[in-house]
Amino acid sequence: MDRMDAGRADSGRTDTGRTDVTGWAELRGLAAVCRERLVACREHLVAYRERVAGSRRPRRPGWLRLPRTRKGRRRAVQGAMALCVLALLPATWLFVTTDGRTGSLADAPRARVAMVFGAGLWEGEPSPYLAHRLDAAAELYRAGRIEVVLVTGDNSREDYDEPDAMRAYLKKHGVPDRRIVSDYAGFDTWDSCVRAKKIFGVDRAVLISQGFHIRRAVALCDAAGVSSYGVGVDAVHDATWYYGGAREVLAAGKAALDAVFRPDPRFLGPREPGVEQALASRR
Repeated sequence: MDRMDAGRADSGRTDTGRTDVTGWAELRGLAAVCRERLVACREHLVAYRERVAGSRRPRRPGWLRLPRTRKGRRRAVQGAMALCVLALLPATWLFVTTDGRTGSLADAPRARVAMVFGAGLWEGEPSPYLAHRLDAAAELYRAGRIEVVLVTGDNSREDYDEPDAMRAYLKKHGVPDRRIVSDYAGFDTWDSCVRAKKIFGVDRAVLISQGFHIRRAVALCDAAGVSSYGVGVDAVHDATWYYGGAREVLAAGKAALDAVFRPDPRFLGPREPGVEQALASRR
């Protein structure tokens, strides 16, 4: 009996030891898994912090921040108002200098020469805005209120020829070819006005353009020595019209500088007798 009890006791001690070993092994495995997960969490946290730091908006420069003091805010408002006044001065100058010298097609005076400014081509044909200008010139010619049409536009490359497209359009609408003169270097309004005076010998003209552009054209032609009256043709108030009106605020500044400093056009060239010959031709 004693031997059997001793054997049982020995057997119980062996089973308990094995159980303890197995438990420690499981604990070590769980600890290893926890460490791996902690490392992974740490890596995700670092990556998240880097993304957040990269997505933060850069701090505004000091001159863009609103002043904190009442005096500083008052000066900022005064500075903004001064900038607005300076920006609007050229546009005010255009309205003052051209007052009473622009109108509709019915108001256009008789003149020997009419100038039509380019306004872009669509697939080689005059854009709708340019077509409206040319329609007005053709109507003035058919009514006997002008004798010659000077079309001025961009022909800086071979595949873009505003003057020839304008000439073709006028011919289709009843203006004889001999009564049309082309200026191929009218790259902007100032260039067109200067060349009308110095190259084609035009002293007086009726200018034809959209309303948002016509005052600038009249002011610049006056500065170039061409006494003029501006006809503002009707235009649909679409995106192009609004863009043109907004653009004129900036263009007025350039016009003021051109009128003051009177730079040479991009291309001047020799004098051309086209207008004189057209006026001398039989109607």
